[in-house]
Amino acid sequence: MAEQFDVIVVGSGVAGLSTALAARGVRVAVVTRGVIGLDGASAWAQGGIAAAIGPGDSPAQHALDTLKAGCRRNHKAAVRWMAESAPDVVRWLVDIGAEFDHIGANLALAREAAHSFPRIVHAGGDASGAEVMRALRSAVELASHIKVFERSQVRELIKLNQSVVGVAVQGAARADGEAEAFELYAPHVVMATGGIGQLFLNTTNPPECDGSGLALAHRASAELNDLEYIQFHPTALAPQQPGQGEQLPLITEALRGAGARLVNEQGQRFMLSLHEAAELAPRDILARAVWTQMERGHQVYLDARMIGDAIRQRFPTVVRSCQQRQIDPRSELIPVVPAAHYHMGGIKVDLHSMSTVPGLYAVGEVACTGVHGANRLASNSMLEGVAFGRALGERLARMPKTARIPPVGLGIWREPNKGAPISEAMVFARLRQLMWSTAGLMRYEDALESAVDQLQLLERRCLAGAKVLDQLLVGRLLVSAARKRTESIGAHSIQPRRPQVSGQAAA
Repeated sequence: MAEQFDVIVVGSGVAGLSTALAARGVRVAVVTRGVIGLDGASAWAQGGIAAAIGPGDSPAQHALDTLKAGCRRNHKAAVRWMAESAPDVVRWLVDIGAEFDHIGANLALAREAAHSFPRIVHAGGDASGAEVMRALRSAVELASHIKVFERSQVRELIKLNQSVVGVAVQGAARADGEAEAFELYAPHVVMATGGIGQLFLNTTNPPECDGSGLALAHRASAELNDLEYIQFHPTALAPQQPGQGEQLPLITEALRGAGARLVNEQGQRFMLSLHEAAELAPRDILARAVWTQMERGHQVYLDARMIGDAIRQRFPTVVRSCQQRQIDPRSELIPVVPAAHYHMGGIKVDLHSMSTVPGLYAVGEVACTGVHGANRLASNSMLEGVAFGRALGERLARMPKTARIPPVGLGIWREPNKGAPISEAMVFARLRQLMWSTAGLMRYEDALESAVDQLQLLERRCLAGAKVLDQLLVGRLLVSAARKRTESIGAHSIQPRRPQVSGQAAA
């Protein structure tokens, strides 16, 4: 089967659905691995959307905070445009039905780390992503120009005359257990596949965030940029069994903005001596401080007891996560660990979200727009996804219609051969452990060099067509990028060799 569209969007998070909705007047296909709007990281976002709409605030100050957090490695024009677009992004989301929290007639604004003003628009206290995705999903369901392909995975980008012209898709499994294979064609293919958190043992990201979009783009010869810049959130709910490698619930940064403090098992508030902003220091500093405590054999906790009963109304998502672990945050400490959270690198794009390959675009976390630099400012991610996605969709809708693309029928993907010499699940588990220990918060040149060799060995042991080859490829590209950047900056911290310390970091 082959079907023609004007635009194909791969992914159904905030960036993908914003692109699809904005491309009114043309036929749009949305291909998503799960259920539209529910797979991927967007629905899990707690913090909200940064927008300079409060008293005394300005887009210029928002841009300055973004540049400071990013160690001024940001694309300044992209940062300026995004900050100026933020108020309109909030208005657009309200227009399509998003219900944000209010104080009286005004939107409630929270403050998060490294922001100069309260400027975080949120919903349901700490359920902002879920509310934004609900509104976007509802709008897509009513949009006659969008056709959705759920439970379908793009296995390859199709190229013709050096341009991307379509996607080869593995569809949902039929009653007989076999998956339908089909091709979709369009002059514009938009990658919106999210991040790479699942490549690491501890992550706040769901299973779909496994780097597959980066692998697809790389194989299509698109340039990737800043792969080494990975933000680790300092406060994910610690796993009950260290080393089990599950998606960890996020303990939102807004909780620290409300007064929660980081302490170790001895009650020491260690951030006071490390940064003038203490618990509101930039995320990379906080995460590495937590990591260092763990390497020294300490357990780290978030103390939110001073918030009292108000925590139930202000942070219901956090309370539910804690209750599932039989923790009452009103009276008990919350055990936390750092976890892979957001990828600042990705497919290199220009201000119009165009990659280095004609016909291929990228928005959201899979893209490297340059707005985040070496470290993302909190709550700029949903803003980036909606702002760039919406602008791209509107631009593509204005493009001149092109002639029908003849089906290429390359047959360039296939299912893995049966009886692989090594279990893909075992390979993926080994990959996550290896990435966590060598390419995590603290990186060491000798360990990165060894990791490249180990990843290449794992690739050789997998048969052609194995899906885990995508993750091994991205892992190897990331480790290689980390080796090349010998300067510690922002989210990237590197030393020649691991120092000898007492204790060991929890897996």
